[in-house]
Amino acid sequence: MPNSNPKNRHRPKLLSLLAAALLITACSQRPDTLDSSDGWVSLFDGESFAGWEMKSEIAERIWSIKDGVIDCSPFQGGKDDKHLWSTNEYRDFELHVEWRIKELKGIYNTPTVLPDGSYLLDANGERVINPSPGADSGIYLRGSNKSQINIWAWDIGSGEVYGYRHNQKDPEIRAGVTPKTKADKPIGEWNAFHITMKGDRLTVVLNGETVLNKARLPDVPESGPIALQHHGGYNEEQGVWNGASSLVQFRNIKIKEL
Repeated sequence: MPNSNPKNRHRPKLLSLLAAALLITACSQRPDTLDSSDGWVSLFDGESFAGWEMKSEIAERIWSIKDGVIDCSPFQGGKDDKHLWSTNEYRDFELHVEWRIKELKGIYNTPTVLPDGSYLLDANGERVINPSPGADSGIYLRGSNKSQINIWAWDIGSGEVYGYRHNQKDPEIRAGVTPKTKADKPIGEWNAFHITMKGDRLTVVLNGETVLNKARLPDVPESGPIALQHHGGYNEEQGVWNGASSLVQFRNIKIKEL
């Protein structure tokens, strides 16, 4: 028998809208609920650098905590280590990190990276570049700058593993560490990495999109600390910004050992 009640006719649509609203709410929640009972451990308490270390006085000028987030104020000068290192070492793990690029400064001759990890070349065999303001940071895995996941403003998107993408001998490895899609949010907005490192395989999910899927990292160290990278910075002598400076912030850093 046909449903003659107007209210009932609209009920399926209302239920669909309610389900969609609940799904959006669930997806928009910050993953602060990564539970310690499931093995997740917080690496940043929002108030101190407990569990982290700086290896130089210069680094102590660069890294600070502002409004509950880790802030990097980069500058050029000296050869001392400027990164922020975890005091513990990790082997196989899942890592959750929220980050944002605060702003772009300076000018960087940004090349165009192709899906296979190579560069777009012009008719003369030179890289096609786009001079533009930039920013550049990253996350070192197992203590190695070669196994660094990039955070930057390039068109290819964040999540790339720069040290392995320049492997000219193995096109499969190079393509594997090149992001499959650009999942970055606009400059100034918060992004979320979910990183899985197991053996020599790396998976990177950025804002819910898989940008690297079980990419192979040959000869990656078996274990090591995590580092938040300092790069570029302000040149005090010249009064200019490097176009690849780590103008970044981090928060909500959690790890689960596997």
